[in-house]
Amino acid sequence: MKKTVKDVEWRGKRALVRCDFNVPLKEGRITDDTRITAAMPTIEYLVEHGAKVVLMSHLGRPEGEPKPEFSLKPVADRLSELLGKPVKFISSPVVVDDEVREAAASLGEGEVMLLENLRYRKEETKNGPEYARELASLGDVFVNDAFGTAHRAHASTAGCADYIPCVSGFLIEKEVKFLGQAVEDPERPFVAIMGGSKVGDKISVIENLLKKVDVLLIGGGMAYTFFKSQGYEIGKSILDEPNVDLAAELLQKADEMGVKLMLPVDTVCAKEFSNDAEAEVYFVDEIPEDMMGLDIGPETVKAYKAVLETAKTVVWNGPMGVFEMPKFAEGTKAIAEILSELDAVTVIGGGDSAAAVEQFGYADKMTHISTGGGASLEFLEGKVLPGIAVIEDK
Repeated sequence: MKKTVKDVEWRGKRALVRCDFNVPLKEGRITDDTRITAAMPTIEYLVEHGAKVVLMSHLGRPEGEPKPEFSLKPVADRLSELLGKPVKFISSPVVVDDEVREAAASLGEGEVMLLENLRYRKEETKNGPEYARELASLGDVFVNDAFGTAHRAHASTAGCADYIPCVSGFLIEKEVKFLGQAVEDPERPFVAIMGGSKVGDKISVIENLLKKVDVLLIGGGMAYTFFKSQGYEIGKSILDEPNVDLAAELLQKADEMGVKLMLPVDTVCAKEFSNDAEAEVYFVDEIPEDMMGLDIGPETVKAYKAVLETAKTVVWNGPMGVFEMPKFAEGTKAIAEILSELDAVTVIGGGDSAAAVEQFGYADKMTHISTGGGASLEFLEGKVLPGIAVIEDK
């Protein structure tokens, strides 16, 4: 068990909080504040318990230079609105300077300030010790609440913990609880659904999950690489050619381990990668050579539904098809709907799956939606995430 903000007596202490405020901006305006609102429970807890709060985050890719279009000023404004009080913001090109140090030192209990974009400095992504020390000097306790960057060993996600004690915020606590429990101690049957385009991107995740799940359902573009490994023709469908043999090995490994690895039985095909293309359903051994598979078919949805309805824990990472196009979104939408009705722990592993669940209106029906695509994948691989490893144990 890792220490959280609840394990600290905050009154009078400065909390240096790493958040994930990497929000989409259009002409300087925030178009989606989900990541800001997700951090609010931790921030509000600290404010209520008398902490002096120093927030920090990156935004976009300024590549180690102070670029005004990547300033966190719009985030400070939104935070002020949400908190109902001013959030101090000093736009320093070096992030930490004398004015920033002075502002942090003079914060009162329950007051909040936000630093400028951490990636204005190259040392952030390189985990430069001097930069980590500068950041750590602004706080008494380091609170990591940015799961989306917890798989990166950066100055603000791991380096600060070399200088001041580290605890987790509520977001990371929730991620570790649900992802950790799903993988290490799931209620069974435990079913994992893996989608997305390439087998190569998810080899390690699949290998790790085969040791833990009862059933593994495959969908998305990667399914065609599995079909190819079985000798089927896949027409113009996406193929992860370097990993065809590996797909065959994974099928064999699943068989040897007594894990049911299920592939789609039918697929929605079209001649072009376009929402305007005419779509037809084919069984996987009948894909025409001039067509490409873009979604799982209705028979596959039925087969997967039968398995999922028996599950007590489900982890889903990666869409079942090109869900961004309405014509090829039905498979992904159907899986989201099935999960929304289950009496089971349903964990959505960030990235496209999270976007899909949100898009189809089922987000509030899931047990947990991860805030970090890459981080949740590495967690599912069984890797130790640097930003979580530095959090002190209870």
